[in-house]
Amino acid sequence: MTNYPNPAALLLEAARFSAERHRNQRRKDADATPYINHPLSVAALLAEHGVADGEILAAALLHDTVEDTETSFEELEVKFGARVTAIVAEVTDDKALPTAERKRLQVEHAPHKSPDARLVKIADKTSNLTDIVHSAPGWPLERKQDYFDWAKDVVDLMRGINAELEAAFDAIYAQRPTE
Repeated sequence: MTNYPNPAALLLEAARFSAERHRNQRRKDADATPYINHPLSVAALLAEHGVADGEILAAALLHDTVEDTETSFEELEVKFGARVTAIVAEVTDDKALPTAERKRLQVEHAPHKSPDARLVKIADKTSNLTDIVHSAPGWPLERKQDYFDWAKDVVDLMRGINAELEAAFDAIYAQRPTE
């Protein structure tokens, strides 16, 4: 467990930390929304679908901090504990690798993720697809379809962890762009 007196304190500190680290970043969506909206969406999806574990929700809030900011795993561990950091580590891509290799590795590693990391990863993919459907980046149709299909490949290898969350993914995947 972490050094926080209760799960609410942990979650609020994770949200504050994530907001601070992502403060100058924007999403790739049409509205260029503040980046913090994404980790908040991932955590909210988990909570809406029955996940009440504060450390999993904190990891959802922090899931992109190492990948997309100057945050280190060591820093996360000191501040948020070993379990939160382990979940974040499992869902973090190595940005030194080319995009195609990172995507390939996500598919390859998906069935081997811990249950906690699977929850965060499925919520992350659900949030990303939702953003594409509702505020599409200026991507060509083929790129959007490829992203949807790749996300489904990843999620399909992690199923069996939370039927409600998986149904939410399936519902947004059903809105896959076709034109």
